[in-house]
Amino acid sequence: MKVLAINGSPRPTGNTAIMLGWALEELAKEGLEVEMEQIGGRLVHGCKACGTCSRRRDRRCIQDDDPINGLIAKMLEADGLILGTPVYFADLTPELKALIDRCGYVANANGRLLERKAGMAAVVARRAGQVHTYDSINHFFGIMGMFTVGSIYWNLGVARELGEVRQDTEGEQTMRVAGANMAWLLKKIKG
Repeated sequence: MKVLAINGSPRPTGNTAIMLGWALEELAKEGLEVEMEQIGGRLVHGCKACGTCSRRRDRRCIQDDDPINGLIAKMLEADGLILGTPVYFADLTPELKALIDRCGYVANANGRLLERKAGMAAVVARRAGQVHTYDSINHFFGIMGMFTVGSIYWNLGVARELGEVRQDTEGEQTMRVAGANMAWLLKKIKG
């Protein structure tokens, strides 16, 4: 079984990556294959609403000059997805939103390809906006027919400066429990 984490932060080693890492450590301890991919800070395009994915049904977006199709392919191969983002003006980063929009259209146009996978959000912010951002990601999982993985609290971290999330012991515990919960769920689903 494989879990793919996607970092929506432009900082590949920042607070969001640290939070994703805590969950991935727990998943790896349970014997699952884990991978983290970076999308934040990369040039990506939003959905053009062209409908080509619905006509072609080839599991790809027509836009092929950014990393989205490669990430969609990895998302379709994975049993579990973790989408992580810092909060930008009370919501997720534009790169992660573009991935959600384009992957969602491609997956639904090709027979609901994400259905019954496990999905987990990971959100970090300096002060506020985490709950709305967490909900935005979980809405995607719901629309896709995925099973949402929770923890002992919402999967949130509080930090601003690089690495500051390491001081959020509750956030770390929450992400570690969420990782263990995802491992448990995937083992039940995949039996």
